[in-house]
Amino acid sequence: MSDFSPAPGLRPWQRTAAGAGLLADDGSIAATIFAEMSALAQRTGAINLGQGFPDEDGPAEVLEAARQAIADGVNQYPPGIGSPVLREAIAEHQARWYGLDVDAASEVLVTAGATEALAAAILAHVDTGDEVVTFEPSYDAYAALIARAGGVHRTVPLRFPDWHVDLDELEAAVTDRTRMILVNSPHNPTGTVLGDEVLERIVDLAVRHDALIVTDEVYEHLTFGTAHRPIATIPGARERTITISSGGKTFSTTGWKIGWLTAPADLVTSVLAVKQYLTYVNGAPFQPAVATGLGLPDAVFTDAAAALRGKRDVLAAGLEAAGFTVSLPDAGYFIVADAAPLGYDDGAALCRELPDRAGVVGVPVSAFVHADRQHAVRSLVRFAFCKRRDVLEEASSRLARLGSGSR
Repeated sequence: MSDFSPAPGLRPWQRTAAGAGLLADDGSIAATIFAEMSALAQRTGAINLGQGFPDEDGPAEVLEAARQAIADGVNQYPPGIGSPVLREAIAEHQARWYGLDVDAASEVLVTAGATEALAAAILAHVDTGDEVVTFEPSYDAYAALIARAGGVHRTVPLRFPDWHVDLDELEAAVTDRTRMILVNSPHNPTGTVLGDEVLERIVDLAVRHDALIVTDEVYEHLTFGTAHRPIATIPGARERTITISSGGKTFSTTGWKIGWLTAPADLVTSVLAVKQYLTYVNGAPFQPAVATGLGLPDAVFTDAAAALRGKRDVLAAGLEAAGFTVSLPDAGYFIVADAAPLGYDDGAALCRELPDRAGVVGVPVSAFVHADRQHAVRSLVRFAFCKRRDVLEEASSRLARLGSGSR
């Protein structure tokens, strides 16, 4: 378990950057590893498996609905809380897939992607000194947002290769100082899906210590044989849970940035009070398009997950053939591989060499943990498999060069 509180002597923007690990020695904002790796991919022509976006479009019905909305003049500000058609579709989606009864008029908020929903939820409910618990490795925005709110970031480690949650460590992390438990399942970057025992313990701890639960469920439909269970379905959770998701991952429309949250009306109101001063509104013609997607038949969702699972298996086989040890994910866009068997104990150094050595880009898992735990993930690299099969096959072929010429 770790505890992070940025140095008080820094200016506000520096505290945010320091909390996220983005502050350079001279006090300026340093480029993230993601920007660095993307620039390397462009410079070298390497296959970019560092960024989590698909290279294929989503369902034709969703794309056509966006084109039709633009043609129909849906191009001005939508309502601040979101277009009624999308809010209704989100409420229907929660009932259809999870049996959750959500009021579209008061318990749904449309946001500029899931990250804005996370930002607004954290800024609305975390004050200086409040503690926020996350599982680590974690999506890099969490640390930055907690720091920006003035919160203290406490983490519970997930450990390679099975990413198991130690319930004693979880129990120790949550105290009466905990304002929020931030749960990401299905998880980025590990691809783990938290089981019922862990979810139920989170709810028990939140009730015991009167903490909010915020869930990041953007990969909810992209699971590979392990069912996703929203924590809001667990008794005692609904009244204290803000559930966040988006259409970007499910419908391969990450650039549209249409996200949402569902929560009790009072929590929606408090988040909206912050959200209205962030983007205000966004993506008018894309909102009815995502509503169309949410109403598509079950087979569209299950087929998308099955296709992604096949891509996962292609890359996993390529990584193993190259000599990596692989942790096979249960969900999501990413696979984590250990480079230590290839003689690399520094994943960040390997990632900087990979474009020239093998023509492939990955991201070190150390980018997803705080400094005091980077040793535990030092040799691990995250690769994205949300790409065309031929791209993954070519990447696998290139990675084989490491196995034949490893040091």
